[in-house]
Order: sequence, then structure tokens, then C-alpha cells
Amino acid sequence: MNILGISCYFHDAAAVLLRDGLLVAAAEEERFTRRKHDPSFPEQAIAFCLRQAQIAPEEVDYVVFFEKPLLKLERLLSSSLQYFPRSLPVFREAMITWLGDKLWVKARIHSTLGIEANRILFSGHHLSHAASAFLCSPFERAAIVTVDGVGEWATATIGRGEGLDIEILEEIRYPHSLGLLYSAFTAFLGFEVNDGEYKVMGMAPFGRPRYVDRVRKVVHTSSDGSFELDLDYFEFQRSIRRTYSSKFESLFGLPRDAETPFFTKTTGVPAYFEVRTADLDSLSERNQHYADIAASIQVVVEEILLAMVRRAKEKTALEALCLAGGVALNAAANGRIAREGPFRDLYIQPAAGDSGGALGAALWAQHTILRQPRSFVMDHVYWGEEQSDAVVATWLRANGVAAREVDSQEVLTATVVDHLLRGHVVGWSRGRFEWGPRALGNRSILADPRRTDMKDIVNTKIKFREPFRPFAPSVLAESSHEFFAEPCSPSMMPTRFMLCVAPVREEKREAIPAVTHVDNSARLQTVDRSANPSYHALIQTFASATGVPVLLNTSFNLRGEPIVNHIAEAFSTFQRSGIDVLVAGRFIVEKE
Repeated sequence: MNILGISCYFHDAAAVLLRDGLLVAAAEEERFTRRKHDPSFPEQAIAFCLRQAQIAPEEVDYVVFFEKPLLKLERLLSSSLQYFPRSLPVFREAMITWLGDKLWVKARIHSTLGIEANRILFSGHHLSHAASAFLCSPFERAAIVTVDGVGEWATATIGRGEGLDIEILEEIRYPHSLGLLYSAFTAFLGFEVNDGEYKVMGMAPFGRPRYVDRVRKVVHTSSDGSFELDLDYFEFQRSIRRTYSSKFESLFGLPRDAETPFFTKTTGVPAYFEVRTADLDSLSERNQHYADIAASIQVVVEEILLAMVRRAKEKTALEALCLAGGVALNAAANGRIAREGPFRDLYIQPAAGDSGGALGAALWAQHTILRQPRSFVMDHVYWGEEQSDAVVATWLRANGVAAREVDSQEVLTATVVDHLLRGHVVGWSRGRFEWGPRALGNRSILADPRRTDMKDIVNTKIKFREPFRPFAPSVLAESSHEFFAEPCSPSMMPTRFMLCVAPVREEKREAIPAVTHVDNSARLQTVDRSANPSYHALIQTFASATGVPVLLNTSFNLRGEPIVNHIAEAFSTFQRSGIDVLVAGRFIVEKE
């Protein structure tokens, strides 16, 4: 049986394909269209899934959409009327977009795949999130917590999964939303909503949570994990362009200019400012204010999430927890949940946001509706498209690119490690690309974590991004406890997916300064040999040469672009940046 899951029309559109309950392929549309967070109908991702499964559209048994469009339209209309006439722009936008593609998704699926209407199913948004975490987890029973911006009406749920079934026990409804709260602060701090939330998380350690009391004026919390926003501080319910109100600004000051360089007195002025001026000192002081706001919202969100998972424990009395929804990508909060929460085991699906809804929808149909037994556990992320060596070779020849072909894995890893030891930065593109927003060793930019200057080099000369942004350490799973005080037990998988922040052990901080954040933490990725033998071998070879089983890992893309897929995008990124060496399959390209 072939089941296709689809998510689209908000952000991070995606498609997945299950065959007899086993995942065959999963990909976000952005990897093919090259439009970051592409929300459009995932036509190219669907085509990839069918190619990977080697089936024709007529061989798909069911197509499952990740939410219920009519119920979502009901919420949009209802909330628009509630705030009319100030919500007129929201109402107008809803009519334009929903009377176009969004309302007719069943017709679009039928026209694209030719599948009959009775084979097209619709799951609920948060049910899809819950299913995406629980039904591919290693647990037979688990509590489930989902938190995001908003689905149809729900913005957060507490539920229970057992066997093939999921029961939603409690929910919080729009407009009260932890995701929209965090997004308002994201916009205020100068970052793009639905893209820059992880930048707020990265900024937070540079500040002190001095404004927690002010944050609590805009969100009122209860000990049971429930919360309400004071809507006077927000505009998202009546504006398509602005998420926070003038009253919000009166509480926190003027918003940060998105183009302003970020650094504080704690970090010091970055080296690329050659002349230190009084203006830079003044800017440092202003930046500290914004860092303190970031630290404050991060603390409050962590406390709310901890209260919610404690409530889930109280409601279910179970030992395992599954998290999903866009807020579940907050690795710092996940670290606290793992360390301080009441659950023994934790599972977070790597594409926890809206793209993962495609997976959840398909799993829900396979197991809950069709009652097929569970047999799949998602323990790695390599479900995307692979560029074969033959395709890479053909492209390199056609474009006149000189490359060295290496047949031996040992020679390849030894050559790459030699470059890393010389201070070179390596673009590494091998195997199937990753499912979810993190590069986990198949589409990665790699560097030596022992070099203090490497963070600035990669941020400013290669990624062209904000200099405060941290980099992740990829560490051999069997050695991770030597370098990190991991919050997750070996049975947990969030660290495989780079979804937990852990403290770097004090005695190891000087050994890996390029991946140790300002608060002495790191968002680590543990690399298991069985999940990615090629990447594991590379880190192991580096460890043999240096005694450090860690590489600096960041996504293989430039600022504002999706992670690379094809050799053409990998080579373009290589050419337009300070990357020294490109590895594509078994080919090595060096800059002259």
C-alpha cells in the first residue's frame, strides 16, 4: 500500500511517501524550487517521492492532507469578524488566498495525481503533528505535546498515544499561542517570522533575563501550563504585516533594526571592525538591551513548556514524551525539558514544524484509520534525494569543472581531514539530503572546531550571516559523553537530530572553542555509525589525527537560500563563498 502525505499553503511545504507503513521518501518543496520556506503545493517534492518509490501516480492508494482547510477558513473568518473593521486587511488577504488555491486542495490533488476523491483524506493540523512524533517513535505508549503558531483553531495540545491511536486530551486555542508570542519577539528583534526564531534562541545567551516581568505582562501563565496572551500587545490577529502593537513597543522600546550588526560588551567588537569607535561602543550597549529581551522571552517560553509537559505527565502518568510543532525545534527548551522534565524518555521528530505534518498525516491514515500495525521508527533523517556519482560526474564534465575522483572511502576521508587540519573549510554533499531544517552530515559545511577563529571565518566569509550565530558540533555518539553533559539518555534521539542544547564539559571547552556558545553550551549532533557510516568515518579519522571526535557543522547554504540539493547548487555555493574544498559524492573540487 502506498500513502502520500502532503503539507502546504503556509510555509515549509513538503511531501512524504509510505509503502506498507515504511517511509520511502520525504522532502520539503524548497529543496527543489530553491525558494526558502516555499509554501506552495509541493509538486516537485511529490514527483521526487514517486521517483524514489519507482511508482506512477495511479499506484498511490491514498493521499492525505495535513489539516482541514474548511475548518481553518472558519477560524480565519471568525477571527476577522471579531476584530472588524481593523482586521479588514486580514479578511481581504484570507479571501484572496483561500478562494484561490487553499480551499480547493482536493481538486489540486486530483488534477495532479488523478486520484479519486474518496482516496483523498484530511487530518487535523495538530493531530498531524502528534502523529508525526508518536507514530514513528520507539514508544508503544507516550504522552504527546504539540505547540506551534496555529493550526485550524488549536495552538497547543496535550495528548496520549497508545498503539495505533492518539487521543487529544486538552488544547489551547487561537489567538492564545506560544508560537505567535515567540514570533512577535522574533519580529521585534529584527528577524523574519517563521525563519528567524532560532536566531532569537542563539541571541538569548548573550543577554540576561532582566525583562521577564515585562514578558509576563504580555502572557499570563498558570501552573497547569495553560496561558493567555494580553491581546492589547499584539497585532497579528488584525494585521498581515505587523505582529506586535505600539503598546508592546512602549513596554520594550523601539524594535531592533534588522541590518544592525549584533555584538555586546561581553562578546567584544568583532575582529572585522578594524577601527574601534565610540559609535561601536554605543551600539554594543543598545545590542545588550535586545539580547536581554531575547534571554527573557526564551526563559518564559521554557517555563511555559516545562509546565505543559508536567501537565502532560499528570494527565497520562506515562514515562515517555513525544514533542511536535514548530516550537519543538527550540533546542534550548528541549534541553531543559530533558534535564528538568518528569519524563524518562523523549522523542522529537526531526521535521517537527509544518513540513513534518505531511509525515504525520500519512502515518495517521496508515495506522489510525486503516489500522495497519506499526513497524517504522524514524532513527535517522536521510530521506531526501541523492545525486548519484554518475550524475555528478556528468555535470562536472559538462561545466568544465576540474575534479579529483576518489574510489576509496579511506582516501576520501584522509584527504578531507588533511584539508581540515590545514584550516580549510569543506562543503560536504554526499548521499540523500536530510529531512527537516538541520544539515546532519549529508549537506553540511565542515570545519575544525579547535580553531578559535573558525566561527568568525565561517560566519562572515562563507555563510554571510550574523556573527553572533553559533555552530553545531557533530560528535561521535560513542564519545559524546566525554565532551558534553548530555541531557538525553541513550534511548532518546533528539541529539541525533540536533534538537537538544547541552552544556560543554568545562575541561573540554578550550578544545572546541568554535562550537562552544557564549553560555558554554552547544546544540550537538551525535553521529551514529549505523545511521551515517560515511560521516562517522570522517569524524573518526579526524579524531585519530587530533584526539577530538568533533567537527564544526553548519548547513550547506548561503544566507537566505535553502540547503543545497543538486551538484549545481553545491558548486554555486562553493564558488560564491569562502569554502575551500567541495566534496560531492566521490569527487573532490579544490579552489585554485
